[in-house]
Amino acid sequence: MKPGGEQGAAAPAAADDPWKECVELAVQLALRAGQIIRKAFTEEKQVFTKTSAADLVTETDHFVENLIVSSLKEKFPTHRFIAEEATAAGSKCILSASPTWIIDPVDGTCNFVHRFPTVAVSIGFAVNQELEFGVIYHCTEERLYTGRRGQGAYCNDKRLQVSKVSDISKALILTEIGPKRDPGTLKLFLSNMERLLRAQAHGIRVIGSSTLALCHLASGAADAYYQFGLHCWDLAAATVIIREAGGVVIDTSGGPLDIMSCRVIAAGTQEMAAFIAQQIQTIDYGRDDES
Repeated sequence: MKPGGEQGAAAPAAADDPWKECVELAVQLALRAGQIIRKAFTEEKQVFTKTSAADLVTETDHFVENLIVSSLKEKFPTHRFIAEEATAAGSKCILSASPTWIIDPVDGTCNFVHRFPTVAVSIGFAVNQELEFGVIYHCTEERLYTGRRGQGAYCNDKRLQVSKVSDISKALILTEIGPKRDPGTLKLFLSNMERLLRAQAHGIRVIGSSTLALCHLASGAADAYYQFGLHCWDLAAATVIIREAGGVVIDTSGGPLDIMSCRVIAAGTQEMAAFIAQQIQTIDYGRDDES
């Protein structure tokens, strides 16, 4: 999909495309949010912590989330919402059968605070608990990633295609640390990296933005991704993009993905995903939908 909301390939007629307006507004809002984030990028920020000293939030996170949610509610008043900062403030995180927007206003807040230029806004959309489309905007590089179920995935006007590497010894793997920094969690995190490096992976990268790491996978720039501790708003939009780019997104057990489970493996091939699932140990972060 091109930045103006125009699909890179022929799109179905509006009558046959009930979510066309939703996609177009999501793209517009992601671009608008990106402008706000870019402007705030080099300015002084008031920084707060949430669940840990590594789990940060700024006034820009709140401002962008309010902008996106209020704009969507005005246009689609019957839709439901799962948004990162609202959830942190106590809103229930429930994915029902209703049309539901799943929003991360600033993914990579720690990067944003430190002016490290890997920051994105992520907007996912699900109906009947099935992910329909995702929009992710890499704010500093002005790259718009989009994916629609059954219609492909794009970065600006370029069709995305995952790598088809299935051998771990030829793989570049991405991951994120997660907010927990207690000794037991860090030991498991480092042990998982060690297991994959001992399996002769080319390398492991941590870039500070789950959504953009997953977009790199969708574009073929990396071969696999795994993480414990990410949330549904990190994962919803990117899952559609990866699947439409030809990749797989599964649970760390090797079973089907549950976006509320706070764990994921994504890869260009099923073989790669299954191998990683066999190698890594579980780090328990609970579930997003736990009360």
